[in-house]
Amino acid sequence: MSTIILLIFIIPIIEIYLFIKIGSQIGPLNTISLILITAIFGLYYARYEGLNTLRSAIKQLVKDEVPVNEIISGAALAFAALLMILPGFLTDILGLLIVFPWTRKFFLKKIPKKNYKNKKNFIEGEYEDIDDKN
Repeated sequence: MSTIILLIFIIPIIEIYLFIKIGSQIGPLNTISLILITAIFGLYYARYEGLNTLRSAIKQLVKDEVPVNEIISGAALAFAALLMILPGFLTDILGLLIVFPWTRKFFLKKIPKKNYKNKKNFIEGEYEDIDDKN
């Protein structure tokens, strides 16, 4: 929990620093234009990749398979789109890294192993419907 609170304070500070540094080098109008262009490009590409992920998930459902990777990729793409909507260079870079399939796989390759590793947590048992005996 403290990591999230720390990120809430650190990310805006880094974004403001980057705005000042980049804005002083390329000018304020170019800085704003660059932010808008990266956001538009990123959202367009996130939409494109999202549709590809949806097509892949439908193909797996037709084959009667569970599209676990597609579900995780879809959630990651939604998060990437959110990052790109937020104004800033750091969030745009992180969002773009998540949008591209090869870097998204790199970031997310440990998630399924972590969540599905321990299958011993299932409890087996029997039940009896007590309404049938009355």
